[in-house]
Formats: sequence, structure tokens, C-alpha cells
Amino acid sequence: MKIAGLQKVSLIDYPDAVAAGVFLGGCNLDCGYCHNRWMIDARDVEPVISVDDLVGWLETRVGLLDGVVISGGEPTLHAGLRDLIQPIRTLGFSIKLDSNGTRPAVLRSLLGAGLVDYVAMDLKAPLESAAYRAMAGVEVDISAIRASMAILRDLAPRYEFRTTVAPGLGFTDLLAIAKELLPDELWVLQPFVAAETVRPDVADQPACSEGELDAALVDLRAVASGVSLRA
Repeated sequence: MKIAGLQKVSLIDYPDAVAAGVFLGGCNLDCGYCHNRWMIDARDVEPVISVDDLVGWLETRVGLLDGVVISGGEPTLHAGLRDLIQPIRTLGFSIKLDSNGTRPAVLRSLLGAGLVDYVAMDLKAPLESAAYRAMAGVEVDISAIRASMAILRDLAPRYEFRTTVAPGLGFTDLLAIAKELLPDELWVLQPFVAAETVRPDVADQPACSEGELDAALVDLRAVASGVSLRA
């Protein structure tokens, strides 16, 4: 396990909490719009801190931070994820996990053990293989995505689904995603930002603007009332 990045404080990544962000290198998807594409291949990652030193630093943050966000990359790829989370929880921090939902067995294990307090799971496209592959860059087992959604509904104390409205996604796609959700589930739309770290051919493509997404919320809420825009 390689810790590719450490954000020492964030007011926006963990709802209603002041949190640190820990980014684990390595991902099983290849999303062209991802801002963290440089850490997709863990072999290319130079760790910024060891697990032991991270836990030691967090000991100095007790009483100053509420929680820790574990992101990536895709954290559920790492066999040592539980061993990372347990000492952090022992310090009293709440844990938020960011995941692409492709490894439902890991989500079930962590949530069943009471190790995660909040999960943010990506829904990258309508739950259909060709659409998902277009966004994720690789073949994705849609049954695994559906299984992860069911696990969150059953076991997660708090959770949200989120969709980055990247080039290639339009209102019809968002409506298809909305129909997969329970009426009051939290679903966060994130406008695409053509940062330097996204794939160049994606950066040049048009995407829904923040204004267009804000206007679309009215119709989307008729299907999924928990949808919101996080700009």
C-alpha cells in the first residue's frame, strides 16, 4: 500500500466534518476525466508518508480533526486497508471511504465490522455495460456496482452516490442514473473540470456546465429527490 497524497485539512470532503484526506495509489479503472490519473498505476507512485508515520501524525491531530477520508485511486484494492483503518479509528476519528464500488465484498467486510462511518460511491454512468465502459475506460462488472449499492443501503451508517458529469454524459444519462436510486438517497453531481491532470483528449471535449446542471436539478428531483450539485 502506497500513500500517494496527504491533505492535512479539508472542510468539504467529509460532510459536516473537519477531516484529513489520505490518497492511496492504484486504481482498477482508467477514467479519462480523473484528476488523480497520475496514481492509477501504483508502481509509479512515490509514497509521501508511511502508514506508521501517518498514524503518528494523526495522534497530534486528536481534538483538532473530526475524521479521515480515505480515497485514491481505489482504496478497496489494498489488502492492508483494514490495518490502515483500525489504528485511525482507535484514535477516535470517524472514517469516510471514497470508492468506485467495483469491490462489493470489501465494502461488506469493512461496513460489517463497523470500520467505516460514511461511504461516497461513484456512479459513473447509466448502469449498462457499454455506457460504463465509455466512462471508466475499462470493462466494469455492473452486477458488482449494483451489489455495492445494495450493501450501502443495508449496512452503511451514512452514504452518498456521486457522479462527475464528464464529457459524454448528458441529461438523458443522468435521468437513467436517477431511476436507479431510491427517492431520498443522497446523489451528488459534480461538474467536470478540465484540470491539467485529466487526459488531454477528454479535456478538449464539451461537458455540461454548472448552470446547465443546476437547471437540470428540477427535473432530476422529480425522480431522485436527494440529488444536489457540488460545485
